[in-house]
Amino acid sequence: MRSIFLVLLLALLASSCESENVKKFEYSGGTFSLAIDNAPATHIPRNVTDFYSSTVLMQINECLVGMDPKSTKIIPKLAESWTVSDNGKVYEFTLRENVYFHPHEVFSSKEDRLLTTADVIKSFEMGCLKDDEGKTPATYAYVLKSLVKGADEFHEGKAESIKGITANGNKVKFELLHEDHNFLYKLAYITASIVSKKMIEANAEGDAVGTGPFKYAEYTKGEQPSIVLTRNEEYYLKDEEGNALPYLDSLVFFIQSKKMEQLDMFELGKTELIVGLPTNRITRMLEGRIKDFNSKPPKLILANNPLLETNFYFFNMQDPRFKDPRVRKAFNYAVNKEEIGREILRNQYSELGYFGITPPVSRTLKGYDFDKIKEKGYDYNPELARKLLAEAGYPNGEGFGSVLLRYNINDTHSAVADEFSKQIYQVLGINVNIDGSTFPQLNTDGETANGDIFRMGWSADYPNPENFLMNFYGKFVPEDSTERSAINKSRYQNPIFDEFYTKARQASKVTDQLKYFNQAEIALMDNPPIIPLWYTGDIEITYSRVRNFHFNAINIFDFTRVYLKEWTEEEYKEQMAQKKG
Repeated sequence: MRSIFLVLLLALLASSCESENVKKFEYSGGTFSLAIDNAPATHIPRNVTDFYSSTVLMQINECLVGMDPKSTKIIPKLAESWTVSDNGKVYEFTLRENVYFHPHEVFSSKEDRLLTTADVIKSFEMGCLKDDEGKTPATYAYVLKSLVKGADEFHEGKAESIKGITANGNKVKFELLHEDHNFLYKLAYITASIVSKKMIEANAEGDAVGTGPFKYAEYTKGEQPSIVLTRNEEYYLKDEEGNALPYLDSLVFFIQSKKMEQLDMFELGKTELIVGLPTNRITRMLEGRIKDFNSKPPKLILANNPLLETNFYFFNMQDPRFKDPRVRKAFNYAVNKEEIGREILRNQYSELGYFGITPPVSRTLKGYDFDKIKEKGYDYNPELARKLLAEAGYPNGEGFGSVLLRYNINDTHSAVADEFSKQIYQVLGINVNIDGSTFPQLNTDGETANGDIFRMGWSADYPNPENFLMNFYGKFVPEDSTERSAINKSRYQNPIFDEFYTKARQASKVTDQLKYFNQAEIALMDNPPIIPLWYTGDIEITYSRVRNFHFNAINIFDFTRVYLKEWTEEEYKEQMAQKKG
């Protein structure tokens, strides 16, 4: 912990040396601390496929556009403005002036750190190329593949540049093969971050240098690992009053997989926020501290937030046993989700997994027909499960052999894995061996098909079903079965699904897009590569002194405008009166 406070002290000293003409918000300063379940799997934005990397790097790195944390609408970031052609296929972005990358030894001067269109071009080119290990970056799969003109040819080594990404002065143009209503949202995700060309060429991307409101300062190991970020004194954005952003001096991310430890840290005041409560402490926390929630002003603020996040198991479709859809349906019908929800989750969820891969959050995904998907969902039906398994040639599990379930260890996932193993044996007579690991190891095992069934949680990057359905698109399965499959980890291939998914991506109307995605998901659940377990609905609690922090269905954490200030009784009464008015 000493090293953390040393870094924070240095940050405060640096802040005090800023030019006196920088206007600062009255309540600027302070440190916001929170705990996340796992350490980031990577510091390189184009390789991000996990929530933890995204949460940390989104404070450091930025994209051409971003998402407002309150409304989730697209807002300007590195691009101050943009235009879209009438046919929806050409986007032209105008870069801001005087945006600088964070200091690093790679740069010879401040001018050497200036953001240019060359950085934009290089970032997307690197996001399109396989790395030295043959792994394709997430940027290609999420943003560029079969969408941006020339991206596929560049990826395959048939072109020296991406034909559809060009620069002219301070403008960058993207030409698409077809209209995509989600293109701006894709450009707002961390994998589309702009990284310095000089950092890339120096092979120094792992040092986490960006243009964002916070700078990477330190990672501490030991009993309580943590990541420290400090305020970027050169950040280009200002608030409405012309005050410098961000307001906070620093952010500290504690790496703690145990929810009980996270809650203890929160109750001791070491963190400002807790997302999800330990199941055995929900009643004690919510009822035992009722005065802290109901006092005027309150000490604690509670949010019960339905998220666009699905918790599920997926099958290794390379396993010959799981090529028969009757086997996968049998496993789905054998799972008693009510038992899991009641006894393990203690009702801390938005919905149980009776739908598909897309979380049934209708207020965010308006126009998506969840009722039709639920018709293809799977209730607990042990008789039908045994019947299907017998039809597939494995009566009472005979001749099937054992199954290896891989999951990342934490209180909830471990308990769910135990319960799943018991239920499958009781209903189908099949032994499920469970193997817990770290999250990075689970990710690697999933991508390399090292196991039979895998635990996964998937959060939306933008409010559209495509976020979830893309994980099962057949074109994301490598032709070489020994190659890692970073996106479609189950290696699922279904021509009916692929047909509707492709039509959705190319639809000129949003209503048609949702209709085709709906049909794709129905096809997915009729031939399921997954077992949906539950859709996240976290109980989230902050201290009331945390201002301007917004929960949202996509779980975007943006600390640019967050500040800390205790409430006075008079201030609280005034705010309540304004709300009533």
